Amino acid sequence: LIGNIKTVSSRLIRKEFPWLATKYFYGLPYFWTGAYFVASCGGVTVEQLKNYVEHQEQPK
Repeated sequence: LIGNIKTVSSRLIRKEFPWLATKYFYGLPYFWTGAYFVASCGGVTVEQLKNYVEHQEQPK
């Protein structure tokens, strides 16, 4: 599912903003990396989730 979303969004972005690939991705034939992250956050409000994300420690 994630792979399909990334493929379709990459095609749409390249079609609408072709200059992005040249300027930011060195003309390579991909837009996204192969990595992705999925998590569940049931039982919390959007505000609680936003607060959690905003107050995480930065990687060192």
